[in-house]
Amino acid sequence: MVDKDLLSIQEARSLVRAAKKAQAELAEMGQEKVDAIVKAISEAAYAQAESLAALAVEETGFGKVQDKKTKNILASKNLFEAIKDMKTIGVLCDDKEKKVVEIAVPMGVIAGIIPSTNPTSTTIYKSMISLKSGNAIVFTPHPSAKKCIGKTVEMIRSVLHDCGVCEDLVSVMSIPTIQGSGELMKVADLILATGGPGMVKAAYSSGTPALGVGAGNVPSYIERSADIKDAVTKIFASKTFDNGTVCASEQSIITESCICEQVKAEVIAQGGYFLYGEDLTKVKAVMERGNGSMNPAIVGRDACYIAKLAGISVPAGTRLLVSDEKGVGAKYPFSKEKLTALLGFYVVEDWKGACEMCHALLENGGIGHSLSIHSKNEEVIREFGMKKPVSRMLVNTPSTHGAVGLSTSLFPSFTLGCGTVGGSSTSDNVTPLNLMNVRRLAYDLGNTCCESAPAAQASGTDSIDVQAITSMIVEQLKQMV
Repeated sequence: MVDKDLLSIQEARSLVRAAKKAQAELAEMGQEKVDAIVKAISEAAYAQAESLAALAVEETGFGKVQDKKTKNILASKNLFEAIKDMKTIGVLCDDKEKKVVEIAVPMGVIAGIIPSTNPTSTTIYKSMISLKSGNAIVFTPHPSAKKCIGKTVEMIRSVLHDCGVCEDLVSVMSIPTIQGSGELMKVADLILATGGPGMVKAAYSSGTPALGVGAGNVPSYIERSADIKDAVTKIFASKTFDNGTVCASEQSIITESCICEQVKAEVIAQGGYFLYGEDLTKVKAVMERGNGSMNPAIVGRDACYIAKLAGISVPAGTRLLVSDEKGVGAKYPFSKEKLTALLGFYVVEDWKGACEMCHALLENGGIGHSLSIHSKNEEVIREFGMKKPVSRMLVNTPSTHGAVGLSTSLFPSFTLGCGTVGGSSTSDNVTPLNLMNVRRLAYDLGNTCCESAPAAQASGTDSIDVQAITSMIVEQLKQMV
């Protein structure tokens, strides 16, 4: 009988061994060659953006083909535009005045953990930023997205071959098991983890340096000065993008009592269906598993699919299922992260109440990640920006699109750091600059700070009486005893 775990562990070791050899060759190449390789991957991924998207939806059942295509374009074409002029190989800076030279040093072989919600786009993105900074990468795929991730890696390896470099710079485990993934994380030089909280925790517990991201439970605050129609339009565009599979998508609307009815009317007008009574009970019954975790059967699904699964009727054209929520915590499923077409709805008295509610929601599984605000009041916006425990605050923009760099100037990324408050080692949208060390050559400045003190005189009043000082110290020690 074949032991799958042992095969997976051996595969991890073999892939990393081959990747190390390939990475050593890449490290000898110049910036121009590395950039040409990354550009070629970007162009190939852009050309196959739709076919890879279709494969991901077919295999996982999550999301929408057109939205996954957009993600693939962001991870290829948009990403290349953002990194093409980055200096990541060799000498980064030679400061003649300060006499400091900075040199880029690749980290080596990166273990790339890929989720099932954004499988192809994350694979493209991590491959490009890893190679750009001179590293090789070995992926451990989510088992339910193994085929589409494998196809993406196959495409990238073909490009590497055509560029005349070793294909082992990018590889993927064909036998992904928990034990094999654990071994990969142990033998790699850095872990780049995107996935569920359990996998990210395992990455940080592996003993290998890691860059991981936490869960998102993004509150979206519509403040009284906001353009309500614009705010709801953007929230719906974001929350329904790829059926809510991006961790930066809005999970709850928080608004003020003085505009509550207007906001509710706009939500309904744009396809929101408020759940009450038996309908709410039935939807809650399919939201979670017995242990309180999200039911994978509803992840990345549209509102009508969830309604049918729950056995309720909703109007044609329903885009989101919404619940007036009264509390936050384990007993209130709409207060948690919902990577699907479900949205919580909270009403508070003013922006101070919104502050407290947003903080409570973030503490309930989204601390450190992202927050969305729709407002024309710069004082309130700034107050939120100064105090909220998030790594990115999205202002008057769709949260999903804003966080990953589609509708804002944030770096195009599918690894969104949550900072130390969220259990991450970075708060960045991870870039190639996060995947390299910097060696610094620091030259002597020629000043007098290190000149030796003049030697003591052999005799005279300024000479040091070593014997006298020694005797004094001995006497003091005797007294202490």
